[in-house]
Amino acid sequence: MDLLGRKVVMHGGAGLLLLGETIGATVDQALAAGGEAAAHAEQLRYATERVAATTAALWSNGDPAVALANSTVYLEAVGHTVVAWIWLEQLLAVGDREGDFFDGKRAAARYFYRFELPKTGPQFDLLASLDRTTLDASPSVF
Repeated sequence: MDLLGRKVVMHGGAGLLLLGETIGATVDQALAAGGEAAAHAEQLRYATERVAATTAALWSNGDPAVALANSTVYLEAVGHTVVAWIWLEQLLAVGDREGDFFDGKRAAARYFYRFELPKTGPQFDLLASLDRTTLDASPSVF
């Protein structure tokens, strides 16, 4: 709730905008590097766009209860996007260096982009739908 309800909307969304610009700079660097980094960069660019669009959608109707109803899902999706950015930074730092350490970084980045980042798609879809399931459930059924 703190991320979605306070941090991303603080100062007119300046922090979220800065995060998007910073990730965008890494994406541009990875695209210029080519290869696997560029492929990951495309995925990250899309996820970053989904963060911005989903955040706007959540706050579009002006109802904080609806916006915050699925804030845990928002935290997970945005968190995965940020971790993907960190892995892309790691991949760029490794470059063409060889050895187990560097190979491990590449393998971990590859794993994250193949198994973890794709999980954000359905999460962003759910969030953008402004689903009210958690709001409409009667507390007596729990």
